[in-house]
Amino acid sequence: MDNGKLTKAEIIERIFHKLGLNRKDIHNVVDELFEELKSALEEDKIVELRGFGTFEIRTRKGREKARNPKTGEIVPVSAHGVAVFRPGKELKQVAWPLREESSS
Repeated sequence: MDNGKLTKAEIIERIFHKLGLNRKDIHNVVDELFEELKSALEEDKIVELRGFGTFEIRTRKGREKARNPKTGEIVPVSAHGVAVFRPGKELKQVAWPLREESSS
């Protein structure tokens, strides 16, 4: 089923078909990878995956007059962390032509 999304379960299934390893082992490795990424970000480390991209936590400034999009009410928002991903050079090169071709 191609709905424009790729789930963790589908990633595990793809790896299983490519490598023929045990699904449970693949699941454990994928889960552990995500846990290591989260732990590093919680420790305020920058996670650099060469050839893919960089994950980091940045501080977003607080604002006194933010607006609730549903109600329009003005609410204060304190400074907070946001997760940011910056694609690496190789990923940018792969992504660049994709939208060009599909918009034609």
